[in-house]
Amino acid sequence: MSKFDDKYMQMAAVWATNSYCKRRQVGALIVKDRMIISDGYNGTPSGFENICEDENGVTKPYVLHAEANAISKVAKSGNSSEGATLYVTASPCVECAKLIIQAGIQRVVYRDEYRLTDGVDLLRRAGILIEKID
Repeated sequence: MSKFDDKYMQMAAVWATNSYCKRRQVGALIVKDRMIISDGYNGTPSGFENICEDENGVTKPYVLHAEANAISKVAKSGNSSEGATLYVTASPCVECAKLIIQAGIQRVVYRDEYRLTDGVDLLRRAGILIEKID
């Protein structure tokens, strides 16, 4: 853990408050060489209504996770996430874990445990450093 880990996690938590999702607000930052190169929060794709849940309170299937938003945003920016650290307020799901691996992110720092551990298990299997901050 670096002295910056707590600060970046606090910033990811603040970024999560931009989410319109009611069930859970998640924020993510991608940091490389102590620079934030991307950010994201969970929500609907650009141009869609900012409503994440249906009338029964179930998350809509097309809602993007914070990690996916941050990774797609860095792809559009021309920056490279190769060797970067991802700070995310909830542990990644397996779908986001696949994106993290493909994006070349080498370290993931998270705060809250997601109900399923398959994402974190896959990241460990890929040799990505995983750290939980309380």
